[in-house]
Amino acid sequence: MVVFEKPKALTDVPFHYCPGCTHGIVHRLVAEVIDELGIEGKTIGIAPVGCSVMAYDYFTCDMIEAAHGRAPAVATGVKRADPENHIVFTYQGDGDLASIGMAETVHAAARNENITIIFINNAIYGMTGGQMAPTSLPGQVTQTSPYGRNTDLCGWPIKVCELLSELDGPEYLERVTVNSVAHVRQAKRAIKKAFQNQIDNKGFSLIEVLSSCPTNWGMTPEKALKWIDDAMIPYYPLGVYKDRSAQKKEA
Repeated sequence: MVVFEKPKALTDVPFHYCPGCTHGIVHRLVAEVIDELGIEGKTIGIAPVGCSVMAYDYFTCDMIEAAHGRAPAVATGVKRADPENHIVFTYQGDGDLASIGMAETVHAAARNENITIIFINNAIYGMTGGQMAPTSLPGQVTQTSPYGRNTDLCGWPIKVCELLSELDGPEYLERVTVNSVAHVRQAKRAIKKAFQNQIDNKGFSLIEVLSSCPTNWGMTPEKALKWIDDAMIPYYPLGVYKDRSAQKKEA
């Protein structure tokens, strides 16, 4: 009999996230994967600066807090220090990964570092009050774009999976979301594959998760989940953007 219970890789500390925030869902998926792969004792997570800055409180594996945007660089050092005995993942938001940390992200991908990155894209800066992020949509209202993101002034949103897919280095890039049961299941499959790739020494894997931020979007949790379908997915299409192992099999 299968019993639905809290993953062993999650602590008993209550999440601090706002109602309707999907960080908690993704945390659970990561923890379930760690349990299923039996890697808790050798896993090291790198926490970001952002809403998930306290991720070190929620996972039972070893955790390191990185300076803003530097999680891929820290993960690279940890992995290279003991590559045979460490499974290393970063957990980062869009401001952390796609703004101040873009250089670290791109170069870790270009080097095909054997790490796993969980990238939360909620199209806004969450922790600091709802400012426009590198991923904020054209016309999206934020605290620093009260009339909507003007692409003439602010440029266009950064599509991380598409950008990294142009590099030769990355092993696996997929964009998922968690706003429905079916999407949650697909997200878990992608996250598990990203960790398995690292176990198999295949290299750099990044899973981008389209996530909700009801508080800073000014929506109810229900409307925020629908906004992912209506606004985010059309601009950030779900799917696999690179999978070198699958491409080799097809060839």
